Amino acid sequence: MEIVTARLKLRPARPDDLEAMHTVLSDPRATRWWSTPPHISLDQTAAWLDSMIANGPDQPDFVVEREGRVIGKAGFWRLPEIGYILHPDHWGQGLAHEATSAAIGHVFATGDLDELTADVDPENLASIRLLERLGFVRTGFAERALRIGDEWKDSIYFALSRAVWETDQRTSTQPSPR
Repeated sequence: MEIVTARLKLRPARPDDLEAMHTVLSDPRATRWWSTPPHISLDQTAAWLDSMIANGPDQPDFVVEREGRVIGKAGFWRLPEIGYILHPDHWGQGLAHEATSAAIGHVFATGDLDELTADVDPENLASIRLLERLGFVRTGFAERALRIGDEWKDSIYFALSRAVWETDQRTSTQPSPR
């Protein structure tokens, strides 16, 4: 299953994505708010990639390609929680919004979930803004929710209902009044 957007292709992960995903997951800027410290070895990324591949279509998690090159991942490593990461060379261009919007649209179109969730570090303002633009609302907060390396991180929890998503999609596709 592939999803093609204006600038991106989202597709299932393959073993030959190892080098590209290692480039993303070993970059300390990309993993600043990720669930693990930067990957040190290809073996570490291989284990991560194998897990992503093993999830299969029941957990629609996609690598993100731009112009034929893997630049990150977006999707659902464990439904209903969305996750995404892009290499910093591709930040600030609306690509995370494009990729996550496509993944969300796919899940709501093909599944029977009524709500999706997200867990974000409160310091990750770009991710918070992205989720809010997608229609997610804050549902909770937890201190010291996740230990990454030697550091405890807080979490803000978000949710997006199918009803809000569908309303937003209808509104965004309406022609503007003249």
